[in-house]
This record gives sequence, structure tokens and C-alpha cells, in this order.
Amino acid sequence: MQEHPFKTYLSGKRDLVIELQKNLSARPAIGPSNGGQGEKEKADWIQSWCAANGFPEPFVINAPDARVESGVRPSLAYVMPGADQERTLWLVAHMDIVPPGDLSLWESDPYAVRVEGDTLYGRGVEDNQQGLVSALLAFKAFLDLKRVPACNFGLLLVADEETSENMGVPYILERHAARLFGKNDAFLVPDGGSDSGKTACVAEKSLMWMKVSVIGKQCHASTPDEGVNSLIAASALVLKTRELQALFPKQDALYSPPYSTFEPTRKEENVPNVNTVPGLDVLYIDCRVLPEYNLDDVLAAMRALAAGVEKTYGARIEVEALRKDPAPRPTQTDSPVVKALRRAVNAVYGHDIIPVGAGGLTVSSQFRAAGFDAVVWSRMHHNPHVPNERSSIAWTLEGAEVMALMAETGLQTASC
Repeated sequence: MQEHPFKTYLSGKRDLVIELQKNLSARPAIGPSNGGQGEKEKADWIQSWCAANGFPEPFVINAPDARVESGVRPSLAYVMPGADQERTLWLVAHMDIVPPGDLSLWESDPYAVRVEGDTLYGRGVEDNQQGLVSALLAFKAFLDLKRVPACNFGLLLVADEETSENMGVPYILERHAARLFGKNDAFLVPDGGSDSGKTACVAEKSLMWMKVSVIGKQCHASTPDEGVNSLIAASALVLKTRELQALFPKQDALYSPPYSTFEPTRKEENVPNVNTVPGLDVLYIDCRVLPEYNLDDVLAAMRALAAGVEKTYGARIEVEALRKDPAPRPTQTDSPVVKALRRAVNAVYGHDIIPVGAGGLTVSSQFRAAGFDAVVWSRMHHNPHVPNERSSIAWTLEGAEVMALMAETGLQTASC
């Protein structure tokens, strides 16, 4: 059987993958909450590269942010007209990254991509530059091969995914949805997946972050009876959070893990010295909740557990929700975008996809909440935020082929 032109074209693009990854990682787009200057330098370089490679003029969305020198957090939208003008298949990748963390754990400079065979090492090479590079190559394949996609083909390269401060997709949906998106549009988000390339995320759990303030009475450690030790009460409450699992016990095999999770994560520093009983401890709980449950019920249950600890230990406990993101409706497995992905994955890999749900939020949930179909797919090592983050050159090229094939067949409806 004759090889598809996309496969032939992409098979010669290994060096381009390396070139793109090196240039992207050399421009670390770290948000100001993490001590960086945002996406401007990276976005400017992408625009220059796209212009040099014949891409259409982008629509630039600048979300104001006084914390960065440029004053803006840019996102970029590119659209290639297709045969079907009523639908656009959007590829969505984020430009921002997280800091490298402890540099002593890295085997090389996190911002200078290291190449070992098929593997690239560096901060951002997987999260989300693998998907971003695949999307650029899929778009470039249509341009260089002079092919017309079956529907409009869009690239949306967004800011502010990692810190979720509403300067990326939420800002775009609020300010520019009418200009960019039509009711029949659908979204592929290459920001999650598995090393088999079989899983496709069509649903996500609800997310809630709880802040818990345990207020006691500070005193000298030699006279603990004169105070109320907030750390002891906080420790007791941390153990009590395990009871949330029994209070919200449902399971759904679509998700991994198949149950709701309630994990104490961060704890703020209390007193700076050893010989003082703390009077305030502040901790945080990350909740990933099956969609069947109401987040307000989870919050109420946590407050009830806190009330019991208050009575036992004499501390006062305040529980508040820092963030509440109820799960939007899932993308149906027979939707046009899932069908397009299924056809493309079958063509490239010779196997079907397995629809799954996820506990970790991606921007796909924001599109679903706005009424669009969105699916998360990529073949990846799935090692975001770790030292020596890595990605596969071959899988990047395969991802581009899947994306290109999706655009070539388009978002076919049941009547097509």
C-alpha cells in the first residue's frame, strides 16, 4: 500500500522537531506567580517562525497583566480555511511551563534541550511543547503539501495554563469566543495521554481546593497547658480527611483512579523556632470528585469533620474553598471529534482509542463548560513537572500525523 503523503512528509522532520524544541525551551514561559515574565518572548518567536513558514497572520489575544514587563500574556490563534466553512477543528496547546525546581536533580541544563537518540530532555519538552510542536508540524504539512483540510483547521496556542489565573482560555472564551469559535467547532488538546497512545480523555472529575486554617493559642513549649497547639489539631484533621472517602464512596471505571480523592497537600510554615507551641497552622486539601457529587456537599462534610476536631482539641478551624470547578458534561464518544480521532489513530497506529476520564484538569474542561466538544489525546511519556522531563521525537511526529489526518477527514456529522 502506498504511504500517505503526511507520513512521507513528516518522516523527514526529525531535525525540525529538535530545532523547534530547542528554541522553545530556550525561551522559558514561566508565569509571574512562579517568578517569571510570562509567554511574550516565546510567543514572539513562534510568530516569527510561523511567518517565515507561510502561516496566515495570527489573531493575537493579549490578556493584560501588570506583573510582567511586557504588560500582557499573549495567546495566538491561527486558522487555515477548509472545504467545510461551518466547522473548525482546533488544536490547543499551552505555551507556559513550570519552573525546573531543584536544579541539582537535573542531569543537564533544563533550558538547553539534550538529545539522546529518540529522546529529548528539558523543561517543557513534554508539557506542553510536544503537543505544540506536533500541532505546528501538522499545520505546516498542509501548507507545504498544498492540501486543503476538510474543515477549517485552527491552532490555538494559549497562555496561563499552569497557574490558571484566567489569562488564557477563560480570557479567550470570555472576550473573543464570538470572533473565533462557531457552534460546530471542536477541540483536540494534546496535553495528556499514555505511552500506548490508546487513551483519549473525554471527561474530567470536579476539582476543589480547600484551605484549612487551624487557630489555637501560641505559648512557650515548656508550658503547653497555657496554649492550644494548632499543629496537633491540624494533624488530627489531616487524618480525619480519610473519612471523606467513606462519605463519598461511588466509583466509576471511566476514571483512574475510579473513586473521588481527597488529598492533604501543602502546609504553610507556622512558628520559626522549636520552643514555641504554634497558634496557627494553615493547610490545603486537593479534592478530585466524581461528577455525581456536589462540591458544596464535600465542603459541608469537611466542615463537619473540622467541627469534631474543634471539640476534641479546643482549636478553632476555618474551612474555605479556594477553587471550585464542577465537572462539565463529558464529550460523547460518538461525537465528530472523537470519531475523527478514532479514524486517525487507527490509520497511524492500527488500534482503536479507549475513552477515559481524568482527575487532572486540562483546558478541555473549559471548552466543554462553554458547550464545545473537546478530547485530550497524545502518545507521551506523561512526565510533566519532574526533573529531566523528556519527550519522544517519533511520538511527536506521529502526533502531527494524527492531527493532520483528523483535519483531512474533518468533523463529519452523522448525516455525512
